[in-house]
Amino acid sequence: MKTKWFAVSALTLALGSTSGMLVTRANAAPANPSPAAYQEGRWDEPPSEYRDAQRRGFHDGVEAARRDMAEHRHKDADDHEMYRHPQVERGLREDYRNAFREGYSRAKHHMEEEHHDHD
Repeated sequence: MKTKWFAVSALTLALGSTSGMLVTRANAAPANPSPAAYQEGRWDEPPSEYRDAQRRGFHDGVEAARRDMAEHRHKDADDHEMYRHPQVERGLREDYRNAFREGYSRAKHHMEEEHHDHD
């Protein structure tokens, strides 16, 4: 009987800790979304799993790349004030910056391809 209670207790503990990890992982921001996420929509839309700060960073990165290309400026994401000093909570800054770089990179790549297609 003691063995049965021990097995049930161990199983309950294991399930409880696994579900806690799942909740923690679900609340964590994805570091690098899968390439399949980019196939969902247009190139200038952030991946659907991005949270608010990431969506904002992605959009800001796309717009920064558009301005850089239009004004023929040096094209580097981390040169931008929004990237260096994001207006988000301290704990979300890296998420914002990663998404900014991703948006900037995708916009730059798209616009360079578009430019080459017209040559």
